[in-house]
Amino acid sequence: MKKTNRREFIQKSAAGFAGLAAITSGLRDYSFTAPAETIDVVKLGNTGLSVPRVALGTGSAGWKNVSNQTRLGFQGFVELAQHAYDRGIRFFDTADMYGSHEYVREALKVIPRDKVTILTKVMVYDQEGWYKKEPFQTSLDRFRQEVGTDYFDIFLLHCMVNGQWSTEYKKYMEEVSKAKEKGILKTVGISCHDYNALVEAANNPWVDVILARINNKGPKMDGTPEQIMKVLETARKNGKGIIGMKVFGMGDLVMDEQREASLQYVIKSGNVHCMTLGLESKAQIDDAVSRVMRIAKS
Repeated sequence: MKKTNRREFIQKSAAGFAGLAAITSGLRDYSFTAPAETIDVVKLGNTGLSVPRVALGTGSAGWKNVSNQTRLGFQGFVELAQHAYDRGIRFFDTADMYGSHEYVREALKVIPRDKVTILTKVMVYDQEGWYKKEPFQTSLDRFRQEVGTDYFDIFLLHCMVNGQWSTEYKKYMEEVSKAKEKGILKTVGISCHDYNALVEAANNPWVDVILARINNKGPKMDGTPEQIMKVLETARKNGKGIIGMKVFGMGDLVMDEQREASLQYVIKSGNVHCMTLGLESKAQIDDAVSRVMRIAKS
């Protein structure tokens, strides 16, 4: 499996994010079904957390501290979050890179903090021209202030792009572990953007939670669906909590039958506990809830 270095990853990501803004605008043209129920709650591996099967992703076309969700504005985002909450999606997937922390804080003014799961992600290497890595404690204090919370349910190292991440960021991980011991972070792990990074995460005892790119066709993934699913099976057997992302291929799998097939593949695999979906409208939320629950029960 070909390794991806940081520079290649950032260059590819920048191009992908730039094009995605146009692609994801087409999501509003989905055909939707009426909501019939709310999302169920599942156990997230052996982490001790129980979470909604779907998280509200806040990073669609997320880059340089802005995303399609933040482009809705504070009022628009809060209305979206309230609707998601009412449909059982009481799980926010946020990150420093997306610029969505303060939007979640606004949502928490009308949604009880103790009723939702909050996941955030931290960059531990520089992004050329716009992001400078910080000491762990600086980021953690800032994140808590921005979101308006004393703790995070899930805290991930963002965009791990090689199999040496556990050695490269060992000292940083030690600081994360101290915060976990204090209860400030309930669970920790990584988001994977490389096959070897995923393999390491599947077997590394430090990792509680893995955010992995998975769909049935392979776009925007770190290997073939079969390769990735095999690693996720190992991770599941090792007790990791597994969250799927890029289930719709970052805009490549948006037709009705494509979304249906990918959701069927991911949910029925048994290797993915829950997933994050970059939902941008109430209609998309309703469709996702109806579709996911129908598949989960079938």
